[in-house]
Amino acid sequence: MTLVQLRHFISVAQTGSFAKSAQAMHLTQPALSRSIRALEDELGERLFDRVGRLSELTPFGRQALAQAQELADGADELARSAKLSSQGEQGSLRIGMGSGPGAMLMTPLLLKVAQERPQLRLQISRASTELLVQALRDRTLDALVVDARSMRPAPDLSAQMHFEMTGAFMVRRGHPLTRRRTEVDFDDLSRYPIASTPLSDEVARMLVTRYGPLAHPDACITLRCEEIPSLVEVVRRSDAVLLAIRSAAPDLVEIKTRPLLAVTARFGLVTLRRRTLSPALELVRSLMAEQLVDAR
Repeated sequence: MTLVQLRHFISVAQTGSFAKSAQAMHLTQPALSRSIRALEDELGERLFDRVGRLSELTPFGRQALAQAQELADGADELARSAKLSSQGEQGSLRIGMGSGPGAMLMTPLLLKVAQERPQLRLQISRASTELLVQALRDRTLDALVVDARSMRPAPDLSAQMHFEMTGAFMVRRGHPLTRRRTEVDFDDLSRYPIASTPLSDEVARMLVTRYGPLAHPDACITLRCEEIPSLVEVVRRSDAVLLAIRSAAPDLVEIKTRPLLAVTARFGLVTLRRRTLSPALELVRSLMAEQLVDAR
């Protein structure tokens, strides 16, 4: 069998159609069919059953697909490793960032590359953790910096360099809540718009435990987006309350609540196991150590 045959097999398994795969791979359908048939002959087992116009994997085909994908991924990693080795200080780095890490790391990373590694091609993607993890698995990203609590543990993912950062309710200077001489109840907070990025299930449980069911993000968050800088600007110019990591907005005033919020984000560097890592990832590691620290 050949690597080309395995890639043909993987493509048909993904599309469920010889016609679609042939078109995507710039082959004639008879040529693709011959390739799959030759692979089946060598293996001594059928890989697909014809169901109408679709081609479904046989039980053996489902078993073989995982092994074929692993072999194809291994070949891709070998080629990628050789390319990274030959590129030296050049090359590329594609990194995904969640909303919290993005607010702390994106500008410093762009600046560091511009000043110290001008030949490096840097791409930063911002999205929800779920979409970023899928992009990592699709190999369109090299690594992620996300809140580890918002990511489901999985055997193909490796999470390293965890940094705990304190969360807080924050408002602009001169906000009516800053005139209170005592700690603020959640009912007092909820009289104002509450702004936040999407929160993990664990943080949602903490909020409900401390303040009751009305503190669930689905009930209390009225301003929600992935970009913390935009939320910070809104809070600076209105009576909205920001729920975010304290270091994301050191100029805002932290509101002490009763009971105390006592919630943290746990930012980590996430990569695919058994994947060759870009040497440029060391830039991200060093910046994480420098930038992911709580405001004093």
